[in-house]
Formats: sequence, structure tokens, C-alpha cells
Amino acid sequence: MVAFSSSALISAAVAVLYASGAASAPTPSTNELAAVVARAPGVTHTVVVGLGGLRFDPDNVVANIGDIVEYHYLPKNHSVAQSSFGKPCVPINGNAFFSGFMPTAEGQNPNVFTITVNDTNPIWYYCSQTNGNHCQSGMAGVINQNFNSPNTLSAYKAAAALTGTSISPPRIGGGVVKPNPNPLGGF
Repeated sequence: MVAFSSSALISAAVAVLYASGAASAPTPSTNELAAVVARAPGVTHTVVVGLGGLRFDPDNVVANIGDIVEYHYLPKNHSVAQSSFGKPCVPINGNAFFSGFMPTAEGQNPNVFTITVNDTNPIWYYCSQTNGNHCQSGMAGVINQNFNSPNTLSAYKAAAALTGTSISPPRIGGGVVKPNPNPLGGF
């Protein structure tokens, strides 16, 4: 004969009630839910700058609010600068991000550039390197493209190809340059 404690039987009965739908599972209060959301860490999205030539890989990232986008730099000398859809290869005003140039002789740069996604609006960016016209050659990307809009990444790159010389923002900002957490990542 198998003996069960009364607390084990009660727990099993409650689990059956919840599973059957006869009773509702307890839900957190508003304060409990806010505390859980505040503690939830964002996901880190890795973008490799210069993988396979003048490109970002991936060049189209879908991220949630609070997620981090981390740019890893490969040879030779690239940057990441924020622009608008209407003016590719030109930095936007205000809170634009700019990594500065990350010269890399071989392997990965010892530093990465990270930004935090603060909303779900599209974030357009490009490499502002003028030696080789990186932006005009297709080195551009987007975070949170609106897939129900004509403002697509391919349209952005087509418009970038028609621009003149890329412009770099005047200073690094809008993100964080920090040591590469995965310098042997094998990109």
C-alpha cells in the first residue's frame, strides 16, 4: 500500500482543477506583474559588421523594447550610424547613435558597440565609411522594419545607392562602446 500525505493529495487535486479549467490559476496582482516585467532581461541580438564584405549580418533585426543590439566589427574599418529612412547615409539629429570607426586588422575588434531598443519604431542605420562608399554599396540595416509599409530595407538600400558621400556624426554616442564579450566568436 502506498501512503500519501494530505498536503500531497491537496496539491494534486488543485493541479487537476487548474488543468481541467474548473478553477482559475491564481494571477499576480498589478504590482507583482510590474515587478516581474521590470526584472525581465532583454535579449541580445548580435550583428556582425563586415561579414562577407560590405554588409551587416543580419541586416534586418526584429527586437523588443529593452533588447540589446550588439555590433561586432570585422576588418577593415567600419562604423554604425543612425539615419532616417528618408535620408540614408546621413545621420539623424537628436539622439542618434554612432559607434565611431572601429579599425580592425584581423579577427574581431576588441570592442563592441551596443544600443538598447527603446520602442518598436524602425531604426535605420548605415556604415559611414567613405573609403569604398560603404553605405552606397549596400552596407545598411534596420531594426524593427514595419513589414506592412513601403519603407523596406531594400528600398532604403536602393535610395542609399543614389546618395553622394556618407556623413559621419560629429561624435560617438547613443550607445556604449565596451569590451567584446565574445572575441573568439568565430565570425
